[in-house]
Amino acid sequence: MNWSAVLTIYRAEMLRFFRTFVQSFISPVISTSLYFVVFGAAIGSRIQQVEGVSYAAFIVPGLIMLSVMTQSISNASFGIYFPKFTGTIYELLSAPVNFLEIVLGYVGAAATKALFIGLVILATASFFIELQIAHPMAMLAFLLLTCLSFALFGFIIGIWAGNFEQLQLIPLLVLTPLIFLGGAFYSITMLPAVWQTVSLFNPVVYLISGFRWSFYGAADVPIGVSLLAIAGFTGACLLIIGWIFKSGYRLKP
Repeated sequence: MNWSAVLTIYRAEMLRFFRTFVQSFISPVISTSLYFVVFGAAIGSRIQQVEGVSYAAFIVPGLIMLSVMTQSISNASFGIYFPKFTGTIYELLSAPVNFLEIVLGYVGAAATKALFIGLVILATASFFIELQIAHPMAMLAFLLLTCLSFALFGFIIGIWAGNFEQLQLIPLLVLTPLIFLGGAFYSITMLPAVWQTVSLFNPVVYLISGFRWSFYGAADVPIGVSLLAIAGFTGACLLIIGWIFKSGYRLKP
Protein backbone atom coordinates (compact mmCIF):
# COMPACT_ATOMS: atom_id res chain seq x y z
CA MET A 1 0.00 0.00 0.00
CA ASN A 2 1.41 3.37 -1.09
CA TRP A 3 0.37 5.47 1.90
CA SER A 4 2.21 8.52 0.57
CA ALA A 5 -0.11 8.57 -2.46
CA VAL A 6 -3.18 8.10 -0.26
CA LEU A 7 -2.15 10.96 2.03
CA THR A 8 -1.33 13.23 -0.93
CA ILE A 9 -4.83 12.79 -2.40
CA TYR A 10 -6.37 13.09 1.07
CA ARG A 11 -4.52 16.32 1.89
CA ALA A 12 -5.37 17.88 -1.48
CA GLU A 13 -9.08 17.20 -0.95
CA MET A 14 -9.02 18.43 2.65
CA LEU A 15 -7.26 21.65 1.61
CA ARG A 16 -10.13 22.35 -0.75
CA PHE A 17 -12.48 21.91 2.20
CA PHE A 18 -10.52 24.25 4.48
CA ARG A 19 -10.47 26.96 1.81
CA THR A 20 -14.23 27.22 2.34
CA PHE A 21 -14.11 26.40 6.05
CA VAL A 22 -16.30 29.32 7.15
CA GLN A 23 -19.09 28.38 4.73
CA SER A 24 -18.68 24.71 5.64
CA PHE A 25 -19.01 25.53 9.33
CA ILE A 26 -21.67 28.25 9.31
CA SER A 27 -24.03 26.62 6.77
CA PRO A 28 -24.90 23.51 8.86
CA VAL A 29 -25.21 25.64 12.02
CA ILE A 30 -27.75 27.96 10.35
CA SER A 31 -29.61 25.08 8.69
CA THR A 32 -29.86 23.15 11.96
CA SER A 33 -31.08 26.23 13.81
CA LEU A 34 -33.77 26.81 11.19
CA TYR A 35 -34.91 23.19 11.38
CA PHE A 36 -35.28 23.50 15.14
CA VAL A 37 -37.21 26.76 14.82
CA VAL A 38 -39.56 25.36 12.15
CA PHE A 39 -39.90 21.72 13.18
CA GLY A 40 -38.93 21.83 16.85
CA ALA A 41 -40.99 24.87 17.79
CA ALA A 42 -43.87 24.94 15.30
CA ILE A 43 -44.54 21.21 14.93
CA GLY A 44 -43.12 20.31 18.35
CA SER A 45 -45.79 22.45 20.00
CA ARG A 46 -48.41 20.15 18.44
CA ILE A 47 -46.54 16.83 18.77
CA GLN A 48 -45.31 16.61 22.34
CA GLN A 49 -43.56 13.24 22.20
CA VAL A 50 -42.67 10.51 19.72
CA GLU A 51 -41.80 7.09 21.16
CA GLY A 52 -41.35 8.67 24.60
CA VAL A 53 -38.94 11.35 23.35
CA SER A 54 -39.67 15.05 22.87
CA TYR A 55 -40.17 15.89 19.20
CA ALA A 56 -37.27 18.37 19.18
CA ALA A 57 -34.93 15.63 20.42
CA PHE A 58 -36.49 13.01 18.14
CA ILE A 59 -35.55 14.87 14.94
CA VAL A 60 -31.85 15.28 15.86
CA PRO A 61 -30.70 11.90 14.43
CA GLY A 62 -32.71 12.57 11.27
CA LEU A 63 -31.14 16.01 10.87
CA ILE A 64 -27.66 14.57 11.24
CA MET A 65 -28.35 11.76 8.76
CA LEU A 66 -29.86 14.23 6.26
CA SER A 67 -26.71 16.35 6.25
CA VAL A 68 -24.20 13.51 6.51
CA MET A 69 -25.65 11.58 3.56
CA THR A 70 -25.90 14.61 1.28
CA GLN A 71 -22.47 15.97 2.26
CA SER A 72 -20.79 12.58 1.80
CA ILE A 73 -22.20 12.23 -1.69
CA SER A 74 -21.56 15.81 -2.82
CA ASN A 75 -17.96 15.91 -1.55
CA ALA A 76 -16.99 12.52 -2.98
CA SER A 77 -18.75 13.01 -6.32
CA PHE A 78 -17.28 16.46 -6.93
CA GLY A 79 -13.86 15.32 -5.69
CA ILE A 80 -13.50 12.64 -8.41
CA TYR A 81 -15.54 14.44 -11.10
CA PHE A 82 -13.39 17.57 -11.13
CA PRO A 83 -10.20 15.68 -12.19
CA LYS A 84 -12.30 14.09 -14.95
CA PHE A 85 -13.55 17.51 -16.02
CA THR A 86 -10.04 19.05 -16.13
CA GLY A 87 -8.38 15.94 -17.57
CA THR A 88 -5.97 15.44 -14.66
CA ILE A 89 -7.57 12.06 -13.95
CA TYR A 90 -5.36 10.55 -16.68
CA GLU A 91 -2.22 11.67 -14.87
CA LEU A 92 -3.54 10.00 -11.74
CA LEU A 93 -4.40 6.77 -13.59
CA SER A 94 -0.95 6.63 -15.21
CA ALA A 95 0.85 7.19 -11.90
CA PRO A 96 2.11 4.21 -9.85
CA VAL A 97 -1.07 4.27 -7.74
CA ASN A 98 -3.64 1.47 -7.67
CA PHE A 99 -7.40 1.95 -7.56
CA LEU A 100 -7.63 1.13 -3.84
CA GLU A 101 -5.26 3.97 -2.97
CA ILE A 102 -7.23 6.41 -5.15
CA VAL A 103 -10.50 5.38 -3.50
CA LEU A 104 -9.01 5.62 -0.01
CA GLY A 105 -7.76 9.14 -0.67
CA TYR A 106 -10.93 10.58 -2.18
CA VAL A 107 -13.47 8.64 -0.12
CA GLY A 108 -11.51 9.12 3.10
CA ALA A 109 -11.48 12.89 2.62
CA ALA A 110 -15.19 13.02 1.74
CA ALA A 111 -16.10 10.87 4.75
CA THR A 112 -13.97 13.08 7.04
CA LYS A 113 -15.73 16.23 5.82
CA ALA A 114 -19.17 14.65 6.31
CA LEU A 115 -18.19 13.43 9.79
CA PHE A 116 -17.13 16.96 10.71
CA ILE A 117 -20.48 18.35 9.52
CA GLY A 118 -22.34 15.67 11.49
CA LEU A 119 -20.46 16.55 14.69
CA VAL A 120 -21.10 20.27 14.12
CA ILE A 121 -24.84 19.59 13.82
CA LEU A 122 -24.74 17.43 16.95
CA ALA A 123 -23.00 20.23 18.85
CA THR A 124 -25.47 22.82 17.53
CA ALA A 125 -28.44 20.65 18.58
CA SER A 126 -27.07 20.49 22.13
CA PHE A 127 -27.69 24.25 22.46
CA PHE A 128 -31.41 23.74 21.78
CA ILE A 129 -32.11 20.56 23.73
CA GLU A 130 -30.50 18.38 26.36
CA LEU A 131 -29.15 15.44 24.39
CA GLN A 132 -28.84 12.00 25.92
CA ILE A 133 -27.06 9.36 23.85
CA ALA A 134 -27.90 5.87 25.08
CA HIS A 135 -25.20 4.10 23.04
CA PRO A 136 -22.40 6.58 22.23
CA MET A 137 -20.05 4.01 20.66
CA ALA A 138 -22.84 2.66 18.47
CA MET A 139 -23.73 6.23 17.50
CA LEU A 140 -20.15 6.92 16.36
CA ALA A 141 -20.00 3.59 14.53
CA PHE A 142 -23.25 4.29 12.65
CA LEU A 143 -22.07 7.80 11.83
CA LEU A 144 -18.72 6.59 10.48
CA LEU A 145 -20.31 3.78 8.46
CA THR A 146 -22.86 6.15 6.95
CA CYS A 147 -20.15 8.68 6.03
CA LEU A 148 -18.05 5.94 4.44
CA SER A 149 -20.83 4.15 2.56
CA PHE A 150 -22.37 7.30 1.09
CA ALA A 151 -18.94 8.69 0.19
CA LEU A 152 -18.42 5.48 -1.80
CA PHE A 153 -21.79 6.02 -3.43
CA GLY A 154 -20.87 9.60 -4.24
CA PHE A 155 -17.58 8.40 -5.76
CA ILE A 156 -19.60 6.19 -8.12
CA ILE A 157 -21.87 9.11 -9.05
CA GLY A 158 -18.82 11.30 -9.76
CA ILE A 159 -17.41 8.74 -12.17
CA TRP A 160 -20.79 8.11 -13.82
CA ALA A 161 -21.69 11.80 -14.27
CA GLY A 162 -20.98 13.26 -17.69
CA ASN A 163 -21.66 16.89 -16.70
CA PHE A 164 -22.43 19.04 -13.66
CA GLU A 165 -26.19 18.58 -14.10
CA GLN A 166 -25.88 14.79 -13.84
CA LEU A 167 -23.67 15.29 -10.78
CA GLN A 168 -26.67 16.75 -8.92
CA LEU A 169 -29.33 14.53 -10.49
CA ILE A 170 -29.33 11.56 -8.10
CA PRO A 171 -28.79 13.54 -4.86
CA LEU A 172 -31.64 15.95 -5.68
CA LEU A 173 -34.17 13.67 -7.37
CA VAL A 174 -33.52 10.38 -5.58
CA LEU A 175 -31.64 10.72 -2.30
CA THR A 176 -33.33 13.79 -0.80
CA PRO A 177 -36.90 12.43 -1.26
CA LEU A 178 -35.80 9.06 0.18
CA ILE A 179 -34.38 10.80 3.27
CA PHE A 180 -37.49 12.91 3.87
CA LEU A 181 -39.71 9.85 3.35
CA GLY A 182 -37.37 7.64 5.40
CA GLY A 183 -38.48 8.77 8.85
CA ALA A 184 -36.01 11.64 9.31
CA PHE A 185 -38.70 13.82 10.95
CA TYR A 186 -41.25 11.22 12.01
CA SER A 187 -41.56 7.60 13.05
CA ILE A 188 -42.94 5.27 10.38
CA THR A 189 -45.15 3.77 13.11
CA MET A 190 -47.17 7.00 12.87
CA LEU A 191 -48.18 6.07 9.31
CA PRO A 192 -51.14 3.89 8.27
CA ALA A 193 -50.32 0.19 8.04
CA VAL A 194 -50.13 0.22 4.23
CA TRP A 195 -47.63 3.09 4.16
CA GLN A 196 -45.57 1.47 6.91
CA THR A 197 -45.14 -1.52 4.61
CA VAL A 198 -44.25 0.73 1.68
CA SER A 199 -41.68 2.59 3.82
CA LEU A 200 -39.84 -0.68 4.50
CA PHE A 201 -38.77 -0.69 0.84
CA ASN A 202 -36.93 2.59 1.43
CA PRO A 203 -33.31 1.68 2.33
CA VAL A 204 -32.79 4.99 4.13
CA VAL A 205 -35.36 3.95 6.75
CA TYR A 206 -32.96 1.32 8.09
CA LEU A 207 -30.06 3.76 8.39
CA ILE A 208 -32.04 6.47 10.17
CA SER A 209 -33.77 3.92 12.40
CA GLY A 210 -30.47 2.36 13.49
CA PHE A 211 -28.90 5.75 14.12
CA ARG A 212 -31.91 6.90 16.17
CA TRP A 213 -31.68 3.68 18.22
CA SER A 214 -28.14 4.65 19.26
CA PHE A 215 -29.59 7.84 20.77
CA TYR A 216 -32.80 6.69 22.42
CA GLY A 217 -32.79 2.89 22.38
CA ALA A 218 -35.92 2.82 20.18
CA ALA A 219 -36.06 1.93 16.49
CA ASP A 220 -38.65 1.45 13.76
CA VAL A 221 -36.86 -1.70 12.53
CA PRO A 222 -34.62 -4.20 14.38
CA ILE A 223 -31.07 -2.94 14.90
CA GLY A 224 -29.61 -6.09 13.34
CA VAL A 225 -31.49 -5.43 10.11
CA SER A 226 -30.16 -1.86 10.07
CA LEU A 227 -26.59 -3.13 10.38
CA LEU A 228 -27.14 -5.65 7.59
CA ALA A 229 -28.60 -2.91 5.38
CA ILE A 230 -25.63 -0.56 5.76
CA ALA A 231 -23.13 -3.41 5.42
CA GLY A 232 -24.85 -4.62 2.25
CA PHE A 233 -24.93 -1.11 0.80
CA THR A 234 -21.22 -0.59 1.54
CA GLY A 235 -20.32 -3.95 0.02
CA ALA A 236 -22.34 -3.23 -3.13
CA CYS A 237 -20.59 0.14 -3.58
CA LEU A 238 -17.16 -1.49 -3.21
CA LEU A 239 -18.03 -4.12 -5.82
CA ILE A 240 -19.23 -1.47 -8.27
CA ILE A 241 -16.09 0.65 -7.77
CA GLY A 242 -13.91 -2.42 -8.28
CA TRP A 243 -15.70 -3.16 -11.56
CA ILE A 244 -15.37 0.48 -12.68
CA PHE A 245 -11.59 0.48 -12.32
CA LYS A 246 -11.26 -2.99 -13.78
CA SER A 247 -13.33 -2.14 -16.87
CA GLY A 248 -12.28 1.52 -17.15
CA TYR A 249 -15.93 2.60 -17.30
CA ARG A 250 -16.02 6.36 -17.98
CA LEU A 251 -12.38 6.62 -16.92
CA LYS A 252 -10.73 5.84 -20.23
CA PRO A 253 -11.52 7.62 -23.50
